[in-house]
Amino acid sequence: MGSVMNSLPALKTGLALLRTAALAFITALAAPLNAAPDDSSDPPHIVFLVSNEQDDNSYESARTIPPFAEALAEEHGYRTTVLEAEFPESESRFPDIETIWEADLLVIFCRRLGLPADQLTIIKNHVNAGKPVVALKTANHGFAVRGPLVPGHFAWWEFVADVLGAENRGYTPRPFGTDVTVVERDHPIVEGLPENWRSENNLYLNTLLDPGATVLLRGKAHGHDQPLAWIRRAGRSKVFYTALGHPADFDDERPHFRRLLANAIRWGLEREEKP
Repeated sequence: MGSVMNSLPALKTGLALLRTAALAFITALAAPLNAAPDDSSDPPHIVFLVSNEQDDNSYESARTIPPFAEALAEEHGYRTTVLEAEFPESESRFPDIETIWEADLLVIFCRRLGLPADQLTIIKNHVNAGKPVVALKTANHGFAVRGPLVPGHFAWWEFVADVLGAENRGYTPRPFGTDVTVVERDHPIVEGLPENWRSENNLYLNTLLDPGATVLLRGKAHGHDQPLAWIRRAGRSKVFYTALGHPADFDDERPHFRRLLANAIRWGLEREEKP
């Protein structure tokens, strides 16, 4: 009897070890099914729409944007695609525009393009889906075509008012040159920017139609004082527009604009916490 009693502690210890081993085995089997999602998800995809390099009034967007997009991918880890419109504007189209379907953010830097209806629909669907838009300079007449269009191609004049929340009233005369001032110092889009700087842009005359828009920059030139960059909502879509975008803005020795643009893209991609 004594030998049996003496063996009970050892038996209990053995059973405990067996249970622990069994539990560890079951946990190991279940781990692949219950593991937390991998944080290494696909990077945000940014698609740029630029005018053809033959367009002399496009501020060389087909030249300046590709290296900027490449640097953005290297420095911030984004996936970037640049789509260049075919020329001329009256019968333009974007090769591989279906790429916008998988875009997380759309950057628009084109001017006066008449596009096929299905291509305009793809761009409109991006906005209607609540995805962010960053628009530069000539985007304030990006799809406003003057003169006749080739059959099957269409303008989108309402883009300026409905998406950018403004009215395009032309621009100041040359020579170029605008004094830039930050007016909303606490916003993350202007983080790291000086309070004032000089740009070689001519000043676009924009009337804001959206009283809820937040002006981030103002510009002065030829006696005019105009909103130069702002944010707003187009439905559920976050929208940033700036009238900057002169080729000199992209120079390495002038980092202000490139920082502004990178900050705007980051802001557009940020998910907002639901209340």
